[in-house]
Amino acid sequence: MEYNHKEIESRWQQYWKDHKTYKTEIDRSRPKYYVLDMFPYPSGAGLHVGHPLGYIASDIYSRYKRLNGFNVLHPMGYDSYGLPAEQYAIQTGQHPEKTTFENIDRYRSQLDKIGFCYDWDREIRTCDPSYYKWTQWAFMKMYEHYYDRNADKAMPVVDLIAHFEKSGTEGVNAACGKDMEFTAEEWKGMSPKEKSDTLMNYRIAFLADTMVNWCPKLGTVLANDEVSEGVSLRGGYPVEQKLMYQWCLRVSAYAQRLLDGLDTIDWTDSLKETQRNWIGRSEGAEMRFPIDGSDVELEIFTTRADTVFGVTFMVLAPESVYVDMITTPEQRGAVDAYLDEVKHKTERERMIDKKVSGVFTGAYAVNPLTGKNIPVWVSDYVLAGYGTGAIMAVPAHDSRDYAFARHFNLPVIPLIEGADVSEESFDAKSGKMINSASAELDLNGMEVKDAIATTKKFIEEKGIGKVKVNYRLRDAIFSRQRYWGEPFPVYYKDGIPTLLPEESLPLELPEVDKFLPTETGEPPLGRAKNWKTAEGYPLELNTMPGFAGSSAYYLRYMDPKNDNALVSEEADGYWQDVDLYIGGTEHATGHLIYSRFWNKFLYDLGVVCRDEPFRKLVNQGMIQGRSNFVYRIKDTNTFVSAGLRKEYDTTPIHVDVNIVSNDVLDTEKFRAWRPEFKDAEFILEDGKYVCGYAVEKMSKSMFNVVNPDDIVERYGADTLRLYEMFLGPIEASKPWDTNGIDGVNRFLRKLWSLFYKGDNLLVSDESASKDALKAVHKLIKKVTADIESFSYNTSVAAFMICVNELTQLKCHSREALEPLVVLIAPFAPHIAEELWHALGHDTTVCDAKWPVHNEEYLVESTVTMAVSFNGKARYNIQVPADAPREEIEKIALAHEGAAKWIEGKQIRKIIVVPGKIVNIVVG
Repeated sequence: MEYNHKEIESRWQQYWKDHKTYKTEIDRSRPKYYVLDMFPYPSGAGLHVGHPLGYIASDIYSRYKRLNGFNVLHPMGYDSYGLPAEQYAIQTGQHPEKTTFENIDRYRSQLDKIGFCYDWDREIRTCDPSYYKWTQWAFMKMYEHYYDRNADKAMPVVDLIAHFEKSGTEGVNAACGKDMEFTAEEWKGMSPKEKSDTLMNYRIAFLADTMVNWCPKLGTVLANDEVSEGVSLRGGYPVEQKLMYQWCLRVSAYAQRLLDGLDTIDWTDSLKETQRNWIGRSEGAEMRFPIDGSDVELEIFTTRADTVFGVTFMVLAPESVYVDMITTPEQRGAVDAYLDEVKHKTERERMIDKKVSGVFTGAYAVNPLTGKNIPVWVSDYVLAGYGTGAIMAVPAHDSRDYAFARHFNLPVIPLIEGADVSEESFDAKSGKMINSASAELDLNGMEVKDAIATTKKFIEEKGIGKVKVNYRLRDAIFSRQRYWGEPFPVYYKDGIPTLLPEESLPLELPEVDKFLPTETGEPPLGRAKNWKTAEGYPLELNTMPGFAGSSAYYLRYMDPKNDNALVSEEADGYWQDVDLYIGGTEHATGHLIYSRFWNKFLYDLGVVCRDEPFRKLVNQGMIQGRSNFVYRIKDTNTFVSAGLRKEYDTTPIHVDVNIVSNDVLDTEKFRAWRPEFKDAEFILEDGKYVCGYAVEKMSKSMFNVVNPDDIVERYGADTLRLYEMFLGPIEASKPWDTNGIDGVNRFLRKLWSLFYKGDNLLVSDESASKDALKAVHKLIKKVTADIESFSYNTSVAAFMICVNELTQLKCHSREALEPLVVLIAPFAPHIAEELWHALGHDTTVCDAKWPVHNEEYLVESTVTMAVSFNGKARYNIQVPADAPREEIEKIALAHEGAAKWIEGKQIRKIIVVPGKIVNIVVG
């Protein structure tokens, strides 16, 4: 029988489905291994060939671990809440649930065609009430807990209330929004609303005024990664910075634990460094600078309090509350104009923008160590979320302060003798401190580290500041003014936020007449009828953000049908954590920070047994598109082939890669592609129209999107799987090039021909030759090592070499072919299953045993040695690997080429370097 990928793949996909081959249960007789993909958002466009790259990589590893005796959990689901579905609903009037489910069905069909070993009984959808019940539950637990710094974990708010009742804030060391002090009597005298507001300062899930990316056109807050250059990625609408009362999560409370945890997990150094930079730990001091003529004091955080003698101005973030407090009437107009100018920039854009801008507030601060007045400015290079949103500027020793000072002609005071004021830092300088003295504090002549320590001690003793550890990590904004998201299980009783009873979960999304904000500006849930409790209290109108559902989905996979717990103690105790997580680098900060925070919180509650959720993480690269171009001669509808285009004045036009094969254009399909090309004429080369090409991002606008369904239809899923791995290292970005896929398909046919000739099965029970066993065991060793290191591309190359060797040896021995089938099963499971059963097995190849190489087969029986005469290599000889020196000399001299170089000469010496060279000295 011939290799027919369509018949083979459909048969075994149905077999796996019917036999529930990939169903996974707790099995304490086998070690567990949990492999997880970053689950997809099901867009209307479906999958293109770049999407399955990471899925194929995880599938290979899952199958490999199962063949090595592990009980493998490999689930899949859908991150199915999000702005795209909501915007489509607004445009079409269709409910986002309908379009989302249609997209999920399409994704499922595409994934099934590629032959993944997912346990679909564990599928989750974040928009399913049975799933988001547990997101709501987790939010409620965060609301009911605060972070106790003494215990270094989350603790119940009821414990905090009991402490307030007894001792007020005395002895409280908790993560909070602002420092508070009150007595037990003052606490007892507070109204219910005042107590609620006070506790919000401590809760892990809390309400607060916070600066957000507000998109008026979309009517919602956007995350930083949903905004670029001041506009929304979805729709391109203007975005501005706006202060809003929002639900937030106190992620910052876990900053140090998030840092420490990085030392315990197997992630790449670059990814860990990205997380460390995002968390941004810095040790320094918080100091107060009084505003001249006012009772306002500016609080600033600095890692270099010792540089306060070099401060020549101060800068406030545009969002800082200090701006309105200190701006003088004369400068009000200029300041307001500047604030309006910069409000469209996100914090991320401001961090990378090198353009200098700012405005003077008209106010002056008093340097607490020198007593001198210094001007206070506003600039968008200062961020409200880091430190206090106010900085002391030391332009002699900070590049951005220096650029600002030079732009606005502000003074620059070096603090080190001979310092170059263009340097960003003077840590690397070897000089001593100078110009660094006041009546009470003299740092002159000190080493930098001593000056820092002395200054910290001084400011605490004088009460003008305190030593502090600061983090760049921000608390997560958790409210969205959208419809298509998880509802908050919160209602408002007399203006006080109150949790719903836990037994009433899930709180499901209500029906609305439109998916737009109300005419009075409320979120879409404001359109719902009877969106209130049975007692008539209004429910929260915001919904949770997309990351809410994706922060703990890996836990739900462990126990997806449990109605009584997020995950049972038994399931969590067995699966514990994710052994291997594969996904894109775009999640290096947001998703991974939030998931790690969420997991640590649940660990504090005793819900999970591991402090870190993802033991090993691999980032797959991106498959880029290979775009094709046709070349139109200007002012004509004539197109010239790529090799001839320099002879004409042409314009390149992107063409649909699906009507191009090996860079050759199907001209008839091109004429039918778009109406304006129906009368196109072509100037060919060698009878063909050859297109140009370029490597670009895969996108619809460049017509370079390749649908995996088309590849599977034409070549088969096994070819697609092997080819995507063959393109290059899993972590590297690489271009998709359909031109090379034929070679992979030919390899599978050559593999097939080792087993079949026509309808005849060629496999015999004869012993394999030494050369055949050597080829196979070399492959076993290579592929095993490659899979463990995720070097899948070199594994595919090794398969090709081995199959070529076995073909040349005319090997059809079961002894050699059976381990070959098991080896290729993770990569090409359909053909492997077919051949496994052809070998007489009646169970799935998924449950075979991974072969182990035998070093004895890899020992070389002969070695090749070069023979030189007077130091010049003349020919090679084959000698037994264990041949003694005398035998090697005889073989070298007996070679037919030896006579030519010895004739008429005398052999004076023979030098033998075993396994390498024989040098015959003649003269």
